[in-house]
Amino acid sequence: MRELRRHARHVVGPLLGMALTGYFLYNLIEGDRGFNAWMRLSRELKAEQTNLAELRAERAALALKVANLRPEHLDPDLLDERVRAVLNFIAPGEVIIMRPRAAP
Repeated sequence: MRELRRHARHVVGPLLGMALTGYFLYNLIEGDRGFNAWMRLSRELKAEQTNLAELRAERAALALKVANLRPEHLDPDLLDERVRAVLNFIAPGEVIIMRPRAAP
């Protein structure tokens, strides 16, 4: 029994050290803030930055349209386009060619 205790004393320390090292290595890779989580968040961040850039471009285009509709900067062509699209108006003397709708 004494022999077993003496050998156990030399084995327990390294086993405990290896267990702690394994625990920290596992959490380094698979943990909530580990390498895999960092890679996933990096991919999500790139996707959202791309989405943000698209939304900013769309917002800039809409802001330009709104600016062109202000009374101090009214663009007659844009106004004419919107009137025709929304109210289905035509100018006098225009010829309209009706095309059949394509089958879905």
